[in-house]
Amino acid sequence: MDSSRFRSSSNRSTPFETDHHQFGFLIPRISRRYRSLSFDSGLRLIVSLSGNQRSESPTRLVMSTSAPSSDRKIVTGPAGYVLEDVPHFSDYIPNPPTYPNPLQDNAAYSVVKQYFVDEDDTVPQKIVVHPDSPRGTHFRRAGPRQRVYFESDDVLACIVTCGGLCPGLNTVIREIVCGLSYMYGVKRILGIDGGYRGFYARNTIHLDLKTVNDIHRSGGTILGTSRGGHDTNKIVDSIQDRGINQVYIIGGDGSQKGAAAIFEEIRKRGLKVAVAGIPKTIDNDIPIIDRSFGFDTAVEEAQRAINAAHVEATSFENGIGLVKLMGRYSGFIAMYATLASRDVDCCLIPESPFFLEGKGGLFEFVEKRLKENGHMVIVIAEGAGQDLLAESREQSTTLKDASGNKLLQDIGLWISQRIKDHFAKKMTTLNLKYIDPTYMIRAVPSNASDNVCCTLLAQSAVHGVMAGYNGFTVGLVNGRHTYIPFYRITERQNKVVITDRMWARLLSSTNQPSFMKHDDVKHEPNHSGDEEAGAMKW
Repeated sequence: MDSSRFRSSSNRSTPFETDHHQFGFLIPRISRRYRSLSFDSGLRLIVSLSGNQRSESPTRLVMSTSAPSSDRKIVTGPAGYVLEDVPHFSDYIPNPPTYPNPLQDNAAYSVVKQYFVDEDDTVPQKIVVHPDSPRGTHFRRAGPRQRVYFESDDVLACIVTCGGLCPGLNTVIREIVCGLSYMYGVKRILGIDGGYRGFYARNTIHLDLKTVNDIHRSGGTILGTSRGGHDTNKIVDSIQDRGINQVYIIGGDGSQKGAAAIFEEIRKRGLKVAVAGIPKTIDNDIPIIDRSFGFDTAVEEAQRAINAAHVEATSFENGIGLVKLMGRYSGFIAMYATLASRDVDCCLIPESPFFLEGKGGLFEFVEKRLKENGHMVIVIAEGAGQDLLAESREQSTTLKDASGNKLLQDIGLWISQRIKDHFAKKMTTLNLKYIDPTYMIRAVPSNASDNVCCTLLAQSAVHGVMAGYNGFTVGLVNGRHTYIPFYRITERQNKVVITDRMWARLLSSTNQPSFMKHDDVKHEPNHSGDEEAGAMKW
């Protein structure tokens, strides 16, 4: 690669010139003086910046020169500081105009003049440290900036909901509309009907303050949703043809991958269109963030099913109440619902293998608990025991839904029948009641806690877009709202770490055995750097 295309002077603080479609991703947002410019053996562009005067360590900015999808905006600094930054309009659009933030003239938000977020504010991913620990990874702090990159009258925003239902969807929609309208004076807002395919296959829905006034009181999404239907070129063509310049995408990890693809195509075309994601998963399986909206409501609603199972179990001889909860790959809902209930005798999740027969197996524990108490309650996540179910039927399904998720077989019905068969062989009376509240939980409105969470997420997304940030998702990290690059949200799934204290608390609560053989115990890496990896920081 011809490095002569890049020009830099050690005596100047202005950004060097570059092809903004390929490398503009990084430099203009860095206000400190350049120290050096070079390429490493992997053809990565490395910019070293002057470090803190109290430290001789330089700050470095690293970006891959490979395909756009691998571009990462990373700044490194003294004491192991790493900022995983998000793209900005000024990275690929030369000299975009800026305007004073309308909040300065808004009577309701006049105090915000004191609380505009500083451009250099960041939030650490790791907060449990030792004296000699490096500062670690940080994310850009969310919130309003003093300058914005859109004039209110020029904004045409759109909102789309994708994937399955989740409590809080309508609240997020409402608060995006209210945030754009009340805080920034935006009047043109569209809803995309029916998920991603609605961009090119359906009409839009006009959204205003009256339309969204009380939608937070209802479950589901007023925009409709669907799985699949993502066609990047068709979607961006539609965005371009309609004149849309702000896109808010509410969806899970698959939808956030789609949002990343939309952003890359928009950047490739050099469009001044902002793409922001609001992560949605009722399973709480999105990494980095403290929790996802709808999770609190799901745990609360799961209590109703568990309470019903407990009533049924205690009302009959050898009664068993078995509740199947959501959790395709992650058992957070089952774990937290069990801890909250204190009526559960056994919790089974995808991360913790178990077996049925023999010493230390599930059947032995069920017999023991019925002998001791005369009843028991079992909670099982939908993704638990899928290996046992496949073995028993001598088949393994490879079918997937439109979002690419593996279609699971009903572990609740299967394990209920296996328990019944086991006790029938022993000629023992058994009364088992099976409860599956999955769709009841998904369809309810969000509770008070999630409503507040949704409000702050929506407002953070609006602030970020108006400030010119692009290609990001919003999320709570250690109690602070942040802007997170798409690739960090989609790189893996958040899972219960069964070697952490939270799972030990559950085992202590239920007094169940681990059901695991020694070889099953895997000391998984702690991705967050904190002891409660992936869990709510309690």
